[in-house]
Formats: sequence, C-alpha cells, structure tokens
Amino acid sequence: MQLEYKDLDREGLDILLAISSADKFNKWTYQAINPFCKGKILEIGSGVGNISQFFVKENKPIFLSDIRPNYRELLKSKFMLDDDHVLNIDIAHPNFSNQNPEILGEFDTIICLNVVEHIEDDNLAIENMLKLLKKEGHLIVLVPAFQSIFNGIDIILEHYRRYNKKTIKKLMLNHGTLIKSFYFNSMGVLAWFIFGKLLKSKTIPEGEMKIYNYLVPIIKLIDKLVLQKVGLSIVCVIKKPN
Repeated sequence: MQLEYKDLDREGLDILLAISSADKFNKWTYQAINPFCKGKILEIGSGVGNISQFFVKENKPIFLSDIRPNYRELLKSKFMLDDDHVLNIDIAHPNFSNQNPEILGEFDTIICLNVVEHIEDDNLAIENMLKLLKKEGHLIVLVPAFQSIFNGIDIILEHYRRYNKKTIKKLMLNHGTLIKSFYFNSMGVLAWFIFGKLLKSKTIPEGEMKIYNYLVPIIKLIDKLVLQKVGLSIVCVIKKPN
C-alpha cells in the first residue's frame, strides 16, 4: 500500500524516516526497554514503527497507537494490523477516561518514547497513561535530556522541554514506584550539540544518521564506560501502585 505523506508533520516525518534506516540504533533502543516489558503492551506514539517492529517480529502482544491518522494507516499497512491493534489515543486529552473507557486498566506495560516532551501538561500525560495500566503495570518513558542543548531541532519538533534525571523522576514518582532510571546514548549529546547548536540544523541528516548507526557498537561501549550517567535521552520506568 502506497501512503501519501503530505498530511503528516513534515519535519517530524523526515526525522523518523532518517532514524528508520538506523537499524542498529533502533534495535539498541528496543534492547534498552525490553527487559521492563511484560504481558499485554501498548506503545503510545508509534510513529512509523521504528521500535514497534521489534515487538511485532517477536510476536509480542503489542498494541500500537498514534494521534495522526496517516501514521495509523502506515502502521496498519506496514505490520498488517487491524483497527483493534492500532489505536487513536490522545494522552493529553483533559477528559481522557470518558474518551477511552474500553481500554482503561487493560495493559501490563505502556511504552512512551519521545512523546511526553511534546505535551505542555506532562503531568496530565503521565496520569492518563497510568489509567490504562493494570495494577503493578509498568510505564516506560523515554524523553530527551539536558535543557542546555535545547536547539532549533527541538523547536521544529515542537518540544516544550528537555529533562534531566531529577526532573523526570520527580514527574514520574508522582504516579508510581521507581523501577529504573538511566541515561541513554551518551555520544548523542555531542551530535545534537554540533548539528543543532553549532551548525543550526533543523533536522537530523540521513547521511550522518547512517554513520552514527554504523558506530552503535562503539557508542554502546561508551555508555557502559560512563556508567549511563550522561546521554541524549533518559529512560524512566515506574510501577503503578497495587
């Protein structure tokens, strides 16, 4: 099925497509969050399925979602899923429970990667996602790190903020018990600074992303050497109260 992209967010799509070619990087991201995934899984903001693909390939019970209809059509076509497995979920909706009564308390794990920073009221977003979890379910959030490297790419992507370990933990601990929190992708900080701050780029160049992808084994080693104390992103995992 050939999809029309004209109605998608152009800049966001360009970046997602650039990252889609980075198979080693995407698999590394999947490997970072997979140990915390259990049972029936929901991914919030699946985009073009860069991380979703690994769950689908392993036949895990995952449901995908996105607020943009064209992304949902792309996901259904790409992974041969029906409407029941690709959902329209707006975690910023002020009347969330009434909008989604059929899926409240339905999931064991919710994955939300690079989404919360797009939402002005991030506390509401976390609160709404918790409503979809079963008791003792896991919420896995990945967000961009360090406000000091906020730049033109963040603005184009409509990011409200970047986080640090303290601010994301404070946000998440309002809603559950901390399981794990760690920085991810240490070398990405330098790349984001160079392209966004110094070169004033408004996107992630596909060519450079392919080079970065090639270097992933080295970057993974650097993450271990710095003990995951710095990174372009932060992963935070909490457990919903019993």
